[in-house]
Amino acid sequence: MNPYVVKRAEPQVIYKPDPALVQHLKAVQDHVHAVCAPHTHKLVKVEMMDGDVFEGRIVHCDKGVLYLHLSTDAGERGFFPGPTPFPNPYSNFVLPLVLFNLLTISLL
Repeated sequence: MNPYVVKRAEPQVIYKPDPALVQHLKAVQDHVHAVCAPHTHKLVKVEMMDGDVFEGRIVHCDKGVLYLHLSTDAGERGFFPGPTPFPNPYSNFVLPLVLFNLLTISLL
């Protein structure tokens, strides 16, 4: 036996969801994906379970993640009647949002 090899203990599982919950979450992910896919490149408002709200365009939806491009359109809608007086640092930012944290998605 090599004295330099450290034997690790088996990892202790501290949480494992019920198989019915896993199946339900997968069904929700599939449903939200089916709803989002036809609206790719459309301007939307997304509300999250924790109250966060984002506006942008749906770039892609895959494997439980909605990719939202935080566009200049969304930034200008909120506060300024014309172009913003300063560059928008988020104009080229894609935000990945986990589908089961979504509360609502609204077309704008």
